[in-house]
Amino acid sequence: MAKVVIVEDEPAIAEMYRFKLAQSGYEVRFALNGEEGLALVQEFQPDLILLDLMMPKMSGEEMLRRMRASDWGKKAKVIVLTNVTEDVVANQLDTLGISRYMVKANYTPSQVAQIVPAVLAEKPKVSNA
Repeated sequence: MAKVVIVEDEPAIAEMYRFKLAQSGYEVRFALNGEEGLALVQEFQPDLILLDLMMPKMSGEEMLRRMRASDWGKKAKVIVLTNVTEDVVANQLDTLGISRYMVKANYTPSQVAQIVPAVLAEKPKVSNA
């Protein structure tokens, strides 16, 4: 069973994704800010991380940079799932080896769950960070 971590500061949204992914057969955990998210992914070492960017305590981008500093974190698969449009942050994220960039408002939890198997099947993009 593949392991997925959701790092999302809105509890209702995190729970929607957790429910849908668990229904699809994944072992799912979530954190409500970047600080908790970093600790969780380092301990749990998931196969995939769904990561929001705008969060309290530590932004998703900062969490991703810190995660990428570890050997495990360099190869971790990450879908950025946020409402920040890609052109605003594309340059900063290019070097961090994300698998997908998805604007939350454009996808339902079911559509995200349908994309997860394809991302899990991809070869990891190693970060340049």
